[in-house]
This record gives sequence, structure tokens and C-alpha cells, in this order.
Amino acid sequence: MSATADPVTSGSAELMLMLLSDARLPTGAHTQSAGLEPALNAGMLPHDVPRYITARLRTVATVEAGAAVVARYLSLGPDPVSGLTMVDRAWRARTISPALRETSVLLGRGYQRLVSRLWPDHPAVEALRSQRQPSRAVVLGVAAACTGLAPAQLARLIGYDEAQTIAAAALKVAPLDPVDATAWVIGAQPAINEMTASVAGLTDPDEIPAFGAPLIEQWAQIHSITTQRLFRA
Repeated sequence: MSATADPVTSGSAELMLMLLSDARLPTGAHTQSAGLEPALNAGMLPHDVPRYITARLRTVATVEAGAAVVARYLSLGPDPVSGLTMVDRAWRARTISPALRETSVLLGRGYQRLVSRLWPDHPAVEALRSQRQPSRAVVLGVAAACTGLAPAQLARLIGYDEAQTIAAAALKVAPLDPVDATAWVIGAQPAINEMTASVAGLTDPDEIPAFGAPLIEQWAQIHSITTQRLFRA
């Protein structure tokens, strides 16, 4: 795709939304369980996975979605470099666990490689190059700016990815029916819609939600030093 192409006219935002939510996208997302593996290792039962998905959507994913929406807005503004820097700092201040921050940076690196190759001359991508180890939220905000995604589409993308990552990981770590895992993602739609509505209108880093998830953070820290694991996080 040409860096000068307008994603809204050369390909619909809906197509871009499907592209970015595709697990086959080369970003390294297949190495992640969104914290499910450490949660199960800590004693959570498989039948509690739907509640775990909801908990993630109301905490970790809401913070990330809010940061991504603000990053999208500021990356299209008059000073995208400062804007992205402020968003990344705000996200880090709201993400206490070093393990969660490290995971986000790792995924952000994969998405940054993607947008840098596909839209190298886009002003938002040029601003992103000034960021040192940006979080996934910041990079996804830039990706949304490049692809023409609306704020609500971006937030819904993050919510769907959260639910689908957990559901897919569950099939690899527990004896489950794939149809049940699909039903979990469908059942998460009200929580995804709620999260989307709560962050879609954000434009300022100070507005990014600050919801903690102490157990998720603790499990992530333990998992980061676990030697035998199927997923990185």
C-alpha cells in the first residue's frame, strides 16, 4: 500500500478494522494469552474465563483503549510528537506492573514495524519514530490514524482483541470445546460496547481511565519469571 494513499478512500475503514483484528497479522500477538495462562496457573478455573474476560475489559483493556483513542487524536494534531509522549507517560503511570508494561512494549514493537512499512511517510508514523519503546496503545492509536479508524472502532478493536486472545489461549491450555470459547467472545460484547462508549470521546491524556487490577498484575509478575510456560504473557 502506498504511503500516500488515503485509507478511507482506497480501502474502507471496516476492511482495515478486520485487518488489524486478524490474529494472522505479523505482530507477535500469538505469543500472548492476555494473562490467562498465569491466571489458570494461579488456580482460576476454566469456567471462570468469561468473568476473567469481563474483568480485563473493565480494567487493563479500558486503560489501553483510552490511551489508544487519545493517541489517535493527538497523532493527528499540530504537535504529534509531544502528544504521543504525553499519552505514553499517562499509560505507564496507570499501568503499575512492569510485566504488563514490558508485554505492551513488545507488542507495540510488532505493530510499529507494521505501520512503518505500510505508511512510512504518514505524519503520525514519523512522530512515532521519536518515541522510545512506545506502548501498544500508542502504536495502535497511530495505526488508527493511518487507517482511518474512528475512535469507537479503535476501542472496539482493542476490546475484541482482548476477548479473542483470551478465548483462543484457553483452547491451548485447557480441554475446552472451541464453540464454548466462541460463545465467550460473543458474550463479552456488552462489556466491549460499554468500554467503547466510555472511552470513544477522550481527547486528553488526563482523561485516560485509571483502573487497577491487582491480581492480574501480580499474576503477570509471577509469570514473567516462570521458566515453564506456553505463552510469554
